[in-house]
Amino acid sequence: MNRTVKTILLLLVLAAVAYLFVSKVFTGTEEQAVAAKSGGPMAQKVAVDVFVVSPTAYQNNITSTGSVIPNEDVELRSEISGRITSINFEEGSQVKEGQLLMTINAAEMQAQLQKLESNQSLYKDMEARQRTLLEKEYISEQEYDQVSNQLATATADIQALKATMAKAYIRAPFDGIIGLRQVSEGSYVTASTPIARIVDVSPVKIDFAIPGRYSQMVREGETITFTTEGSAAEYTAKIYAIQPNIDPVTRTLQIRALFENRNNEVKPGAFVSINLPLREVEEAILIPTESIIPEATGHKVFLVKDGKAAPQMVKIGQRSETMIQILEGIAPGDTIISSGILQARPGSELNIRNVRTTEE
Repeated sequence: MNRTVKTILLLLVLAAVAYLFVSKVFTGTEEQAVAAKSGGPMAQKVAVDVFVVSPTAYQNNITSTGSVIPNEDVELRSEISGRITSINFEEGSQVKEGQLLMTINAAEMQAQLQKLESNQSLYKDMEARQRTLLEKEYISEQEYDQVSNQLATATADIQALKATMAKAYIRAPFDGIIGLRQVSEGSYVTASTPIARIVDVSPVKIDFAIPGRYSQMVREGETITFTTEGSAAEYTAKIYAIQPNIDPVTRTLQIRALFENRNNEVKPGAFVSINLPLREVEEAILIPTESIIPEATGHKVFLVKDGKAAPQMVKIGQRSETMIQILEGIAPGDTIISSGILQARPGSELNIRNVRTTEE
């Protein structure tokens, strides 16, 4: 075989290879076009359920947790040091304001008081005599002033000692229940010795906090409902004090309510679940909670626009078990994806399976 024939055969082989390559490319393109028209894998859409937004009346409720604290709570201590001579209360009993609870030994102070009162009596007699002599000009003004000052000093010393002696008698500062005592009769106590705790539990206070964004929606005098841990009973309390500032760390507003607790059914220290009803919103935007996608910068939903998925940032409000309030980002009439969100991407073609509305 000469060189010319070999060249011709090589050209024929190259032409055959080129023909096969071009045919494969065009055939693949036609198959893709056919697949696209027939809804094959190349044209697969994301199957989703959607929710059509419409305004609806909504009672905005805030749920929170809190604690029960007593109306008044004091740990009894003695202001003076001494030995306990008598204990006049029963542990766990009801006491009245001013009731004598305990006496500290004041024998030395009592003896000192008698001495001062005796001196005071002497100075009174001396002052009376000196005043008579002064009126008759038998003594000078200076001599009279000396006795008068001695009387005034003795009187002041008696008043100071009586004030100190009063501290030997420990009395109830308010009506309440006295707890377990920590001392016994005959014990020596100082100002740092705890004696017992007295608490006023009728009424009790309910301490709780709400998110700062609701600070303009709550007022003193409004009513809350709460339940205690381990009990299904629901109680009603009234807000009487609101912290004037939002905590810059937690971004919450501290609130305190008052519960009468006439039957002592709620114990201080208990954990409570709280429901605070706010004003009703006549035209609120509510969407299913599963439609919300948390983002680093906020929250996002997917809207349906021209059959495609379109992301939209939103500002959320109050949340319930199934619905969440949208404050910004969505308008009535918008359609959002409520199911199939994980497969949706911006611009994804959508296959809508079910359509829900607020009324359903």
